[in-house]
Amino acid sequence: MSQRPIYLDCHSTTPVDERVLNAMLPYFTEHFGNPSSISHVYGWEAEAAVKKARKTIAAAINASPEEIIFTSGATEANNLAIKGVAEAYFAKGQHIITVQTEHSAVIDPCNYLKTLGFEITFLTVQKDGIINLNELEKAFREDTILVSVMAANNEIGVLQPLTEIAAICRERNILFHSDCAQAIGKIPLDVQGMNIDLMSLTAHKLYGCKGIGALYVRRRNPRVNLASQLHGGGHERGIRSGTLYTPQIVGFGKAVEIALQNQTTENEFITQLRQRLWEQISQLKGIHLNGHPTQRLAGNLNVSVEGVDGSALLLGLQSIMAVSSGSACSSISTSPSHVLTALGHSEKLAYASVRFGIGRFNTVEEINKVAEHFISTVESLRKQAVMI
Repeated sequence: MSQRPIYLDCHSTTPVDERVLNAMLPYFTEHFGNPSSISHVYGWEAEAAVKKARKTIAAAINASPEEIIFTSGATEANNLAIKGVAEAYFAKGQHIITVQTEHSAVIDPCNYLKTLGFEITFLTVQKDGIINLNELEKAFREDTILVSVMAANNEIGVLQPLTEIAAICRERNILFHSDCAQAIGKIPLDVQGMNIDLMSLTAHKLYGCKGIGALYVRRRNPRVNLASQLHGGGHERGIRSGTLYTPQIVGFGKAVEIALQNQTTENEFITQLRQRLWEQISQLKGIHLNGHPTQRLAGNLNVSVEGVDGSALLLGLQSIMAVSSGSACSSISTSPSHVLTALGHSEKLAYASVRFGIGRFNTVEEINKVAEHFISTVESLRKQAVMI
């Protein structure tokens, strides 16, 4: 059997932690009940497990359990937040502010709303990927109802100044939503201290399973109204209908619990791995670090390389490492990354980019091997380009 490549695509998804899997397994077998079945022990067991996970996830962001709405993932949570606010606050206004570098799960719902008559302002970013707060302040209008800015970018890992953004929104009584799919469990999140009104979450970026996420919806100061986007059963206080998937929810709660227990030490270790990788590959000429050098996720390293073809570069790396050139959610697209072009990169340089997503299970030995192969691949491709 051939050796599998080293996995460095943790912004796309993470392997399920064995402790998470073990917590989930009983709810596929003996505790298989429907948490909405309130007349027997099978339902009670499942309900208790869901309640425990909801409490864990709420505590992780300093929310109340009743403010957590389970969804199928962050994409659904983003759609519910943006479309739900648009419908609920339609009489107040039809203007939304977001950012050019958001995930497509925010940009696409906003573009959909444009077809219904809403106006969307897409803020630019600076060369380091962070928004200009002055531009945000100038973008507000009398009919603005929502601002949506992600916590951590899925491609370049930059951390936006959420507390400052929220303060600007709060001064104007405008709701603030943040897609925290990449941030949960990796950086401190506090919806009260940061004044966040809506927060999208997912499990599979922090060693939980795919297909489960959540939306935090503030219930007081202010109480956020949302129009449901899924009808049929009235689950999740009527906001999101559909039978709750107990095993996934249990796993989500366990993944969050583990991440919070080890957040500081894990971030320190992963940051060391990232710095080790960058120190080695930055010796190459014509290599660019994408995003802010320090204000970024511990495990994110996104680089663009001059003088090589992007497709040839990924092909040359495939045998040793599993990496990507951008968002896995838009991997079917042949267009250059909208995030990298927003930084000011040419299309050619944006194509010749690699995103390393370093995670919990990577080792120093793996990073050294990846760095060595990356350097040799770039040098080989550049020699071939000169010969042609």
